[in-house]
Amino acid sequence: MDANRTAERSFLFVLASSRPDGNSEALARDAASQLPAGVPQRWIDLSADPLPDFRDGRHDTGDWRAGAAEEELRRATLAATDVVVVSPLYWYSLSAQAKRYLDYWSGWLSVPGADFKQRMAGRTLWGVTVMADRDEDRADGLVMTLHHTAAYLRMRFGGVLLGNGSRPGQTAADERAAIRAKTFFQGEAPLARFPRTEGTD
Repeated sequence: MDANRTAERSFLFVLASSRPDGNSEALARDAASQLPAGVPQRWIDLSADPLPDFRDGRHDTGDWRAGAAEEELRRATLAATDVVVVSPLYWYSLSAQAKRYLDYWSGWLSVPGADFKQRMAGRTLWGVTVMADRDEDRADGLVMTLHHTAAYLRMRFGGVLLGNGSRPGQTAADERAAIRAKTFFQGEAPLARFPRTEGTD
C-alpha cells in the first residue's frame, strides 16, 4: 500500500447487526487488524444508539432537523475516506440497520450546505458480511446494493468480504474468509460504475 495514500486514509466501520459481537463484526475486525497502525479507525454500532425509521422529508418545507445520533453518524461518514458497512446477510440483502443507514444517505443529499454527494465522490465503500449459506452467490443482492450505492455517488467500491457462519464464533473456522481478510483493504479500489456505463467516461 502506498505510504502517501495510507497517511490520508481514515476508516469508518458501521456495525449493522442485531446481535452484538457477531460473526460479521469479528470478520471485519480481522480485516481491520491488517491495516497499517497509522490509519485511523472509528467503529459505530447502529444498535447502540439506533436511528429512528427514516422519514423522507426531501420535499417538505422548513429547516432540516437532525437528531443527535443522526448528526454524529453523518459527520463520521463525511470524515472518513473509507466507509465499511458490516452487515450479516438477512434475507439475501442487508440488515434492517444497514438499510436504514443508507436510507439516511438519501436525506443527507438534501441537507442545505452539506454537499453530501459531492463530498462522498471519490471515497471508497466496502462491505463485510457473514452468511449461513456456503453458496456465495446468495449474497449477490447485498453486493449489488452496495455497488450501486457507490456508483450513484461516484464512489470507489472495494467489494464485499464474505464469510460463512451462523452460530456465534463459527466464522473463526472459515479459513477462506481468514485468508481474504488479510489483504481485503489493500490495493486501489476501482471507481464504481453502473453496468450500462462500463467503459465510458
